[in-house]
Formats: sequence, C-alpha cells, structure tokens
Amino acid sequence: MRICIVGCGAVGSLFAAHLAKAGEVEVWAYDVWKEHTDAIRKNGLKLSGAEEFTARLNATSDARELPACDYGIVATKAIHTRAAIAQTAHAFSPHSAVCSVQNGVGNEEILAEHVKYVIRGTTFPAGHPIAPGHIGYDIKGDSWIGPFEPTATPMSRVEELAGLITRSGMNTIALQDARGAQWTKLIFNAATNPLGALTRLTHGRLCELPETRRLITQLVDEGKAVAAALGITLDSDPDELVDHAAKVAYEHRASMLQDVLAERATEVDALNGGIVRFGEEQGVPTPMNQAIAALIKGLERSWQQPR
Repeated sequence: MRICIVGCGAVGSLFAAHLAKAGEVEVWAYDVWKEHTDAIRKNGLKLSGAEEFTARLNATSDARELPACDYGIVATKAIHTRAAIAQTAHAFSPHSAVCSVQNGVGNEEILAEHVKYVIRGTTFPAGHPIAPGHIGYDIKGDSWIGPFEPTATPMSRVEELAGLITRSGMNTIALQDARGAQWTKLIFNAATNPLGALTRLTHGRLCELPETRRLITQLVDEGKAVAAALGITLDSDPDELVDHAAKVAYEHRASMLQDVLAERATEVDALNGGIVRFGEEQGVPTPMNQAIAALIKGLERSWQQPR
C-alpha cells in the first residue's frame, strides 16, 4: 500500500515521518520545496522536539515521479490546494481516497474536482521547519477524519486510513461526521492565528493580554453562531481550547505568524474568510471576522509597497 503526502512542509512532514517510521506502508512525499525533498532523499526526514527520530521515505518535487497511490494526505497551505491536487491527481485512481488535514474550509471541495473519494479531516499536531529535511515537532495532538459528504467516501476507507496513522504514532479518530471537529479547529484558528500574526505574539502571550483575549472570544462567538446556523455540533468549546493551548503551547508561533514573519501569503481566506462566507449564506453577521480578514489582507499588501 502507498500513501502520498501532498505538501510535506511542517504538518505534512509529521505525517510522512511517522508513517514511514512505522513501516506499514510505502510513503511518498511531494513538495515544491526542492531543497527539502532533496535532503529527505539524501539523509531522511528528521523530527526533533516532541519526538526525536529520522525516517527514510521517498520524496520528490517532480510530480511526474509519483507512482499510483492508495491514499493521499493533503497538508499544503489552503492557498495552494488547487495547484497541488492538479499536479498530483494522476497518482490517484478511482479507488484511491484523498484526505485533507489542512486549515480552514473549502479544501475538500477543490480536491473533489480531481479525485473520486475525499476525506474531510482536521489535525492539531503542529511544527515548524528548522532546515531542509529537518522539522521541529512543536505540539502533539489528535486528528479527526470522516467522509466528505458529497463524495460518498466509504467509511471503511476512513477507518483504514485512521488505523494506519494511529498505529504510526499519531492518534486519529474516524468519524461518520467530521464537520464538528473541523469547525471547532476552524473557529479556534480564526480567533487566534490572525491576532498572533498581527501582534507577533506567541499563543500564550496573546492570551495573557486582556484586550486581545477579549477579541479572541468575540471572534469565537461569531464562529459558533455560524456553525449553529449550519446545524453543526462542535466537538468542544473553542474558547476553552484557546486557554488550554495557552498552557501547553505558550511559546508556539501560529502558522499565520510564521507566514507573516516570512512575508508569505496567509490562509486568512480559508479561516476568517470562510466564516464570513458561510455567515453571509446563513444570514449571520460576522463583523469581527470581516475586520480581521481585512487587516491581514492589508498587512499582506504592505509587503508590496516600496521601502
């Protein structure tokens, strides 16, 4: 059995390294970061931090080298979903299933344009690149996956993939309906990531400041209202997750903060923008999420102006 990790950056590398170390499947990693894939081929994929090990696996930046794969795990930034699946779709047959573990909403719809079976997923483990072939494993956590409803993905495929990932050391729960888990993390991310990016504060420091902590709750409340209008039951209270993360990931720099520090385009359209879009469809006002999305867009625009 083969699994292709599409987007082998920080999060994708966590899945790739664990699955390769377990040795139950043949792992292929695809990423446009050529220095990274070259280093993986030469020296293996190293994780350090929450776990320390090096795993051997196949890695390439040339999608034409990918063989036929039984499963895909897409871990690119949401802004790269369309390009990534277009480049790799040939590796997936009508019998393959492709799972998104990305931030935000809207990724599964794009994947379904190219593959028959899509799995909706969300994951809490986090990391950051240290060097090509070397990823810092910052935070452990669970993942939740379930059939993407429009593709009628068999539950047996979801359970098989969840089992493979869990046995590799990353606990993954198979759900008949994974929307609650996805929206719980969506609301959590949309309430914290952009504020961290705008203030450049780590998660714990962001939550210590009363003014920003109040903003987080306001953003969470808007997201909850939209989820309720969609008939989605959240797995847990995102506001409580914020406080829990402040303890266990005090110095963690959110992925959007990492993007801003590197002056890369962010995932705000799939996070706050996603809440705004669904809010408009359901007639639920989301002025705070609209404001935060506009501020992040303005920050991105500032990188283009003369200095």
